[in-house]
Amino acid sequence: MIKTGILNPQINSLISRVRHTNTLVIADRGFPFWPEIETVDISLVDDVPTVVEVLQALRSNFVFGRAWMAREFLKSNDARTRSRFAACLHGIAVKYEPHVQFKLRVPRAIGLIRTGDTIQYANIVLESA
Repeated sequence: MIKTGILNPQINSLISRVRHTNTLVIADRGFPFWPEIETVDISLVDDVPTVVEVLQALRSNFVFGRAWMAREFLKSNDARTRSRFAACLHGIAVKYEPHVQFKLRVPRAIGLIRTGDTIQYANIVLESA
């Protein structure tokens, strides 16, 4: 029985398949469903869990080299929210691009983890280092 780290078996299975330069998506509750990639939905209620909480848990398991987020995230959220994401993404090169362009990256991901996050544009594509 697993006692520490990621306890969710679907997430463990998903992240074990992420290799060098593969990508993984962590999405808010409103992000569209993508039938072409595996989705692990861990949303419970509004903001449980959040994208930041999932990212923090994942960072203890492996290294991300790059990340992408929608440019609209910067415009739609206050300084405190942007700061929390920046702190959680510390050390990862983050590129902000138009949301339409950001979504083009999703079908190439190994999978997607859907959270209960209600923050506007709180979606991240992470590339494994």
